[in-house]
Amino acid sequence: MSPEPKEHAAKEHFGNPTIEQRNLAAGTAAVDLGARGIITVTGPDRLEWLHSLLSQNLKNLLPGISAEALLLDPQGHIEHVIHFLDDGESSWLVVEAESRESFLAWLNKMIFRMKVEVADRSADFAVIGHIGDGIPQAFVSNGVALVWQDPWPGVVAGGVRYSMQRPAKWQWTESLIEVGKVAPVLAEYEQAGTMAYDALRVAAHRPRQLTEVDAKALPHEFDWMSTAVHMSKGCYRGQETVAKVHNLGHPPRRLTFLHLDGSGHFLPSAGDEVFVAGENGVVEDRPRGHVTIATQHFESGPIALALLSRSVPEDAALIVRGDSGEIDASQEVIVPASAGKAADLPKRNLLMGGKH
Repeated sequence: MSPEPKEHAAKEHFGNPTIEQRNLAAGTAAVDLGARGIITVTGPDRLEWLHSLLSQNLKNLLPGISAEALLLDPQGHIEHVIHFLDDGESSWLVVEAESRESFLAWLNKMIFRMKVEVADRSADFAVIGHIGDGIPQAFVSNGVALVWQDPWPGVVAGGVRYSMQRPAKWQWTESLIEVGKVAPVLAEYEQAGTMAYDALRVAAHRPRQLTEVDAKALPHEFDWMSTAVHMSKGCYRGQETVAKVHNLGHPPRRLTFLHLDGSGHFLPSAGDEVFVAGENGVVEDRPRGHVTIATQHFESGPIALALLSRSVPEDAALIVRGDSGEIDASQEVIVPASAGKAADLPKRNLLMGGKH
């Protein structure tokens, strides 16, 4: 069992989340993202081994090139979302802190006779978020600066994007900083808390495991097929379900972006139910989804991400109900109801090659 890393706490804000958002969006602020699981895999077989386990094409990944990958269960449900970077000698995998122990245990269980070694580096580094080229003070390993560049909202090689909608600009980077150097590094930037990060992420339609993923989550439901799944790589756990849903079926749910009515001066909470407002303002009795995260954006006002049933019309007016009351909401499509059934579409419409 790996030693438990010391708790690394992040601040939600430093007094004015709106200003912090503006500074973070402008690239003048940086945010300590708090505890993460940081795992290294070394050895000559590391890329081939990880390639066989995860949803992304990692076998020939060049040093310094960022990737996003998923570990799926046998039914294709998301277990771990991995931010991946290789330095030529070691692969660096960053996961949610909450899933660190189970991910480590699974990796160690899968080594068999492969020439790889797995190590927990969570206590040694912090993850600092920034919009731009990354933190210049990022740790350098084997000559490679450990700066993960988020591929969202592009389409990586082998990926598929279901929607032509363009979310807010998102040039996000996450840099690994030695824990003893975090304070002096952050002192060189404007302060921003995790509330600012969440607001910009939601505006960019960017899903995160901690808030959006549940036990039933499929990659198709979040548009993770665009950045974290390679459709023509070799076999990996859950691949059959991924291919079947993409080619022959439809994902049962879809992530959507919500513009919220701000007249009530409160935000919904994660888990608040979403209802369809039908004709003549009559609200349906049964919930059709739930809010995963809600936030106040410095330009767009109150916004949220919600996971809805695929059957909810994309133009339907919605009502969010929670302990604080009701909020009117309108949709902006992230994953369309038509997602899937790719076998019936011309090939040229499936892969957008990162240009859309």
